[in-house]
Amino acid sequence: MTPDKIHEMYHTVCDAPGGNGFRVEHIPEMFGKSNVDDCCAHVHSFYEILWFEEGTGRHTVDFVEYDVCPGTIFFISPGQVHHFDRSEGYKGVTIKMCTDMLKNSISQGSQMDNMFLKYNTFHTHDTIPYHIIDQETAAILHPIVDEMEEESHKYGEFGNIDILKSLLCIFLIKIERYGTHEAKLQLDALRPSHQLFVQFRRMVEQEFTRLHTVQEYADRLNVAPRTLHKSVNECSGRTPLSLINNRIILEAKRLVRYSNLRIKEIASELGYEDTSYFVKFFKRETGYLPTDFRELDSVTQQHIQP
Repeated sequence: MTPDKIHEMYHTVCDAPGGNGFRVEHIPEMFGKSNVDDCCAHVHSFYEILWFEEGTGRHTVDFVEYDVCPGTIFFISPGQVHHFDRSEGYKGVTIKMCTDMLKNSISQGSQMDNMFLKYNTFHTHDTIPYHIIDQETAAILHPIVDEMEEESHKYGEFGNIDILKSLLCIFLIKIERYGTHEAKLQLDALRPSHQLFVQFRRMVEQEFTRLHTVQEYADRLNVAPRTLHKSVNECSGRTPLSLINNRIILEAKRLVRYSNLRIKEIASELGYEDTSYFVKFFKRETGYLPTDFRELDSVTQQHIQP
């Protein structure tokens, strides 16, 4: 595959919503308004919530293919590569928000509560990126979405951003409270071990290009590596190192597949001065050399059914 063809696959980076940085759109009308082909791999510079109320199909997010069914709500973070198998038959709602909406505080609640909403809903690269809700929960969420849509058009009015953040916070809390997430333990913001896990997840997202070892993260979090290991295993069933490596490899696969950077440049981007070590690491984690992964006809490596 030539560099030009690689570049063609990575169609665009979607621009963040303008104005107040918040937009509510409806599916399928959204597909007709989009400036990209949603059936081709693309990446967002903003957060997106995709709530599918009708229709079935497949939604690929970061090399994993997920079945879409009514009641599925996907949470897409900036930088994630995704696309749909088609754009017909779906009905639902999409909520798009710029990074500032989730940057510091999305509500007037505690810092830990805010961190849980952000890093236990979005940026969950170690688990599936969706919740499933029932009809009763949908009936609770619809009025909130209606309020968000109405308020999103009041850009410039007093308190507009604050109201949008509060409505978004309520929306996410309701999903966390009543929705079903099939692949993870229900985290408790009051439990210290669960707090530590979410802090670790946030730090990995922020530092994975610089910090590669469990000891480095434990030092930054002021805990013993054993304590960190126990917390991560309790909340995810995995080890801290596996989550660190998973995040690095995810970014490596994105760059190998969807950029024209040389392998040496990708290694450097991810904090590896020794390119040969990075190549061995990539092969060990994926089963492919980076150059071979770039040449694959298909990079969808897993299919998950709800």
